[in-house]
Amino acid sequence: MGEENEAGDVASSADAAVTITGVTKRFGDVVAVDNVNLEIADGEFFAMLGPSGCGKTTTLRMIAGLEFPTEGSLKIFGDEVGTLPPNKRPVNTVFQNYALFPHMNVLDNVAFGLKMQGASKSEAASAASEMISLVQLGGMEKRKPSQLSGGQQQRVALARALVNKPKVLLLDEPLGALDLKLRQEMQTELKSLQRELGVSFVFVTHDQEEALTMSDRIAVMHEGKLLQVGSAEELYDRPVNRFVADFIGQTNLIDATVADADMIVLANGTKIMAPNPHLAGTKVAMSLRPESISIGASDDIPEEFQATSLQGEVSNVVYLGHSHVYTVEVDWMPLEVRTNATPTSQVYKPGSQVAIWWDRRSDWVVPDEGFSS
Repeated sequence: MGEENEAGDVASSADAAVTITGVTKRFGDVVAVDNVNLEIADGEFFAMLGPSGCGKTTTLRMIAGLEFPTEGSLKIFGDEVGTLPPNKRPVNTVFQNYALFPHMNVLDNVAFGLKMQGASKSEAASAASEMISLVQLGGMEKRKPSQLSGGQQQRVALARALVNKPKVLLLDEPLGALDLKLRQEMQTELKSLQRELGVSFVFVTHDQEEALTMSDRIAVMHEGKLLQVGSAEELYDRPVNRFVADFIGQTNLIDATVADADMIVLANGTKIMAPNPHLAGTKVAMSLRPESISIGASDDIPEEFQATSLQGEVSNVVYLGHSHVYTVEVDWMPLEVRTNATPTSQVYKPGSQVAIWWDRRSDWVVPDEGFSS
């Protein structure tokens, strides 16, 4: 993998699986993808994350050859492929709807691509059987898709896409049709499979948990623009702007003004030492994750956290089994606080007067705009 630059992108390297340079895609007057620059490393599990209509699926389709860039360069392992049809690219795609042949059994579905490439019946069957075992479907070779569960159909689609040994596997919301428990199981299996094969996976999703759980790096997109690329930890702890902070996980965004390079002033006049500098006088938002906040009585505030504490009233509490989520009304806005639920946990009822506090290393200051280009 190349070295990261200040914007969080990866500097160009000769062995990159996918290199996207200045790629724009227009549909008439609509700009679906706007001047995207991105590099995906060989053997990387890479997620493209964003809300519907952000351009992530269009970008994936351009890598697949299902759409062509209006402008820019698209390379796979150094070879320009931006104008090549899908069958001329060393990639395969797994779609949300699986697209299995209903009249074929599992073995024939998986072997189909190899036969189309000219492999003999025995060669195709042998390779397909090996891949079926790899995706944990051994013994189901003769079943039709209608005889399989959704998770099993997903595995067949994966086996069919991987049996041709693509250099890059593209996955377009492949777990979206599964229920929550099965989706979580498949997340673990997908990551394990990717590590075993060493193939670059490019995974499109709108689900933050999926991206955070599986990916080596994540690209966050919004309105056709690439906002930030980084590891799950980087995006969660150090978002570049308000949109990324709000989109990745849950956070409290507290409006503030920069007093000087090391200090911000909240709406009620509370001064907080800022973990990252911004220009004095500018409006910012402080991102404060709910799980970073402690809750208790005023007398419970440790001395070292007095400077990062607020007083408020509990207006709502939700029990989630593993945690309590409190809504605490401070002078000018509600803040969400998440605490672990244990048998000895103090539970605060609505109407309780409380104090909240946090370690100033837990907050992060972002520009006060929806996103930056």
